[in-house]
Amino acid sequence: MSNHQPTIPVRVVRKQQEALDICSFELVAEDGAPLPAFSAGSHVDVHLPGGLTRPYSLCNPPGENHRYLIGVLRDPASRGGSVAMHDQVAEGQQLQISAPVNHFALAHDAKCHLLLAGGIGVTPILCMAERLANTGADFEMHYCTRSPDRTAFHQRITGSSFAPRVHFHFDDGAAAQKLDMAALLAAPASGVHLYVCGPKGFMDAVLGTARQNGWPEAQLHYEFFAGAVMASATDASFEVQLASTGQVVVVPLGKTVVQALAEAGVEVQMSCEQGVCGTCLTRVIEGIPDHKDLYLTPEEQAANDQFTPCCSRSRSARLVLDL
Repeated sequence: MSNHQPTIPVRVVRKQQEALDICSFELVAEDGAPLPAFSAGSHVDVHLPGGLTRPYSLCNPPGENHRYLIGVLRDPASRGGSVAMHDQVAEGQQLQISAPVNHFALAHDAKCHLLLAGGIGVTPILCMAERLANTGADFEMHYCTRSPDRTAFHQRITGSSFAPRVHFHFDDGAAAQKLDMAALLAAPASGVHLYVCGPKGFMDAVLGTARQNGWPEAQLHYEFFAGAVMASATDASFEVQLASTGQVVVVPLGKTVVQALAEAGVEVQMSCEQGVCGTCLTRVIEGIPDHKDLYLTPEEQAANDQFTPCCSRSRSARLVLDL
């Protein structure tokens, strides 16, 4: 059993240094045909040399169908994906990608949009800014980086029509220009939606401040790039049952649900392997998951009707899955 989705063959027509340790990759369809349409906040799964698959946000203006543009940070803590993109992918190379998927969409009924980007988290946020500017929506963008030389797409932003709405904040800059998160997120206003993407520490600080100040969960939108899957003392062996066939698979301690299912011949489409992208999200029919993801909201986790089998486990002896 497999739920692998068809891929799109693309070619890298441009690889460009955008900032220190950050490269952009322009992708076009190998056959020259238009690429599938996408909306702001979308990502594609890129199949990399060595068999890895990683999600990368699209950062070109929505509405373009002749190309996709992604930005990739060479992460010193990489599990292989970003290093493969930087060291093994060159101009002219063919890659396989998924069609665009959006788990980080704009709330088009919002009165105002507050966009916060940290580091490489600018990629989906920039795409959102392009879309909001084109539609005449009210928005404000804050872009936080360690230093100007690590600020990707700086020239593109400063040369854009929406440049006056963007505020840059550098860790190594003067105190007066640093982001005053407490003031910015002091009180939620009706119709104002917050969007945040970047390193986990940055996102935790933004979301923690917003929640502490009473921002409703419905007005918070976020996408994590990576997360550390933590083992806990309650981790144990358990069973998963496939609703379609009744097959029961044991998930031992030290293996993920996805790994145990793969060994039993059941493949689940996944990408990040860390519970941040939502690619492997699976409906739970019976049982209580032990959520370890960063993708679902607290309310969605509490419902216990879906989970991420790439990292989450079970609090009950068995989970019945919609597979």
